Amino acid sequence: MARPQLQPREDREVFVVPLDVRPEHIDENGHVNNVVYVGWLQDAGTAHWNARFDEETRGKWSWVALRHEIDYLRGIEPGATGVVARTWVGDPQGPRFNRYVRIEDGEGRLCAQGVSEWCLVEARSLRPSRIPAEMLGPFSA
Repeated sequence: MARPQLQPREDREVFVVPLDVRPEHIDENGHVNNVVYVGWLQDAGTAHWNARFDEETRGKWSWVALRHEIDYLRGIEPGATGVVARTWVGDPQGPRFNRYVRIEDGEGRLCAQGVSEWCLVEARSLRPSRIPAEMLGPFSA
């Protein structure tokens, strides 16, 4: 059964990250290896966080991935160009945030989609902390 395609909410910023398809990403089946997609989910979330929050905030807080779920829909071939990750966040749930990612090829076709569950932690202690309400603003449309 096909899963519904992830669509961003209108009140969320969709952050776009260009992705490079490197020779070492290609597996013996001739397409980007599944493990690479996990890295791309993490890279997209990190890039969004780094782009929206200053160094002081990033020094105080960090994120720990709790879970990744990926649906693979279309292989990405060697030498593919124009591949992007489009990412946005859901609603905070205490210290947790779901982050959604669509990975699209150069023609805009959905190749994979994923949901990662992240936990906000204090950078020094790595203790979970409730996500402050003001943290949602920079992720909003």
